[in-house]
This record gives sequence, C-alpha cells and structure tokens, in this order.
Amino acid sequence: MQLYNNLSAKERAALIEEAGQERLTISFYKYAQIGNPELFRNHLFINWNELDVLGRIYVAHEGINAQLSIPAENFELFKAHLDSITFLENVRLNVAIEQDNLSFLKLKVKVRNKIVADGLVDETFDVTNKGIHVGAEKFNELIDDPDTILVDMRNHYESEIGHFKNAITPDVDTFRDSLDIIEKDLADHKEDKKLVMYCTGGIRCEKASAYYKHKGFKQVYQLEGGIIDYTRQVENKKLENKFLGKNFVFDHRRSERITDDVIANCHQCGNPCDNHVNCANEACHLLFIQCEDCAKKMHDCCSDSCKEVHELPYEEQKKLRKGKGASNKIFKKGRSEVLKFKN
Repeated sequence: MQLYNNLSAKERAALIEEAGQERLTISFYKYAQIGNPELFRNHLFINWNELDVLGRIYVAHEGINAQLSIPAENFELFKAHLDSITFLENVRLNVAIEQDNLSFLKLKVKVRNKIVADGLVDETFDVTNKGIHVGAEKFNELIDDPDTILVDMRNHYESEIGHFKNAITPDVDTFRDSLDIIEKDLADHKEDKKLVMYCTGGIRCEKASAYYKHKGFKQVYQLEGGIIDYTRQVENKKLENKFLGKNFVFDHRRSERITDDVIANCHQCGNPCDNHVNCANEACHLLFIQCEDCAKKMHDCCSDSCKEVHELPYEEQKKLRKGKGASNKIFKKGRSEVLKFKN
C-alpha cells in the first residue's frame, strides 16, 4: 500500500507535460472534528493518489486545509469522493483564477496540530461563534461604508502585490503575528465600527472572526471564499472589482493576476513590478520581488554574494552548504538587508 510519493518533482513535471492533460488548481477547507487524523490522512492519500491528485493538504483534529491540482477529467470522481465523506459533502471548492498544470508536483498529506498555524488556544473561546459571512456584493457595500474598518488578514509579502482599496495591511510575517497587533490597533473601535476581514480563500478569517468577537468586537464580518471567490463573483455578476493587483498563492504559480494594477516595486531597483521569485542560490532561496532587468543582471539572485555562489560549479555549491542549516532568509520572506527597495 503506497502512502508516499515515489517520483521527484522533476520527474512528475516531465510526466505532466508529456501527458498534455488539462489540470485544475483547487483549494478548500473545513473545520470539523476528526477523531483519528492519521487514519484519515492515509485514506485521503490512497484515494487521491489513484486520481492523480497533487498538492499540499493539512489534516488535524480540527479539520482539513487543502490546496491541490487534479486532471480535469478526474474532477467529477474527486468531487464524488469528497461528497462520500460526511463533513465534506458539498464543501465549497475555490477554483483558481489562473490555471497552471505545474502548480503542484507532489501529493503531500500531512498531519498537523492545526490546519492553520494561528497560535491560539481554542479552548479559551468559542471557535464556532464566527463573524457574518458575506459575498462580493455585500462586501463591496460594507467597504464603502465610512463606519467600516477593512483588514487584510494575510502576511506582508502577500498584501504587497495586491489588496483591496483602503485596506489595513499589517506588516507581519505570519498569521499568528497579526491577531494581537490588529486587536491592539483597533481597540478603540470595538463598539462603533464594523470590522470586515478578508484573506486568500477564507480559512484565516474563520478563526480570526471568532477570536475578535471573543475579544469584544461587536460587528464582525468576513469575505466568504476570500479573494478567489470574490474575483469569480464580481466577474459573474458584473460588479465593481475593488481589488488591486495580484493575489498571492502558495504554489508554484506564486500569484494570480486579478487586475492590471501593479502596486509593488522591484526590491532591487525600485521600478514597478509584482513578480515574486526565489533567489537562485539554493542556500538562500529568499522570496522577493524582482523585475526582468534585475533578474538578468543578478542572474536571478537577491545579492552579489548569492550571485557569486550561484556561479560556482554545482558540486562546489553543495560543499559550501554541507553542515549548515537552512538560511533564516527562507522564512523571512521578502525581508533582507540586501533588498534596497523593500518597503
């Protein structure tokens, strides 16, 4: 019984390109009580591996958080399998705005303590007492209301390339960092303002809305389905799109363009740019924004020192990395002293 990947990402990419089949990139989440996450994880891997599902799925006692891709021809079989699981029947599926057959190259189903690292102690508040879910039309009405405070629940490198007009965009590295900062900054408005939140697909707002209600905010709202579903709704209903720029995504695409607005800058030269890349030096791998001109000049690296390492023979690069832990820059996305034009 296979419960792990037996192909490398490179081998999988070659097979996908050879097959020439259209794949769909999909995400979904569901909070539910799962008694045996390990058993559930194995059940998902066995069934989804048969359907050629690839992606990153987190399972915990509190539910499931999934980002994945699947051959379009297998979608109905995949949906049928989801519907066969009681708590996933008719779960909302967020289909990516921009598709890429290589968005995921391995099937990873992992058991975690939580499906989102929020740093919260769930036993201290009612996680089911969530905010009011609103669709795109109501969301637009709310954010036009002068009594509304709109908050982006994502990280700095996500909101840097795209966000809603007039949104508060916390300068944080992780979701858990934002929760207390937002509460402190908005402490004077718990009674008189509407707190409206959004994130990529909705999952971060699920727990955050309950947390802020517990902290005394009286009027709490969250965007149903996040930026992904909002984009589809405004297009289908011909509504005004109040989002600017790109939506950051956690797969090989890195982002999907929502509007033509470019609201970010190259971190190396300062010119308008919203393309995230990873430093080509494998010992660094820093996520940052780089324009095409700087990519050519810097050989896809974030600094001259990384460029020098990257130009060495590969075996020599491996020797330099031997015995060293992963660079902290990997985890401090878009934050480094070498980036002159990082806001």
